[in-house]
Amino acid sequence: MKTVSMSGSLRENVGKKDAKKNRREGKVPCVLYGGNDQIHFTIEDKALAKIIFTPEVYILKLNIEGKEYDAILQDIQYHPVNERILHADFLELISGKPITIGIPVKIEGNAPGVLQGGNLFNPIRKLKIRGLAEDLPDKLVLNIDKLDIGDSIRVKDIDLENITFLDYPNSQVVAVKTARGAGMEEVEEEEEVEEGAEGAEGDATPAAEGGEQKKKE
Repeated sequence: MKTVSMSGSLRENVGKKDAKKNRREGKVPCVLYGGNDQIHFTIEDKALAKIIFTPEVYILKLNIEGKEYDAILQDIQYHPVNERILHADFLELISGKPITIGIPVKIEGNAPGVLQGGNLFNPIRKLKIRGLAEDLPDKLVLNIDKLDIGDSIRVKDIDLENITFLDYPNSQVVAVKTARGAGMEEVEEEEEVEEGAEGAEGDATPAAEGGEQKKKE
């Protein structure tokens, strides 16, 4: 996974009034959690935008007033109207401790089924995986050179060493379908996923085991 360095400044005060002041100054209130203590800090919104508005996933080297932390971006809050970044949560990476993250899916190749008139169906653009930081890829590349009409690649068909996939195993990540039956098959697929999700209720994996509860602004 790619690494990007960013700098932040500790917040002198924590609260809504202070958060609004930081936003007016072009800074985003942030919190780093998962380690021994929560760290409240700010990052320039322009710098943060460079890693948010991209499909890539990064390990971040956060330098907060001289102290460096390895982290991943875990959650973002946006303004409901202008979509400005309001708050960012970062998860500190601890050696030997697995994390959960979503990685983008990239399709490559030419499916024979598409050349025969089929439609390429790609319902899942990001997969949720769990593993150690050093084992996590920055994207998942799926080759479709062998997909004929009616063929698909499901979550259970993908194998990455030392990685656990958390999406429903039978969910189609990419498929080639006939134009006539595509709509019906999509409905059936949605029903199948919903049934699987209902059966797994109460067994969700937290974003970070043992992480402290995040304090929101």
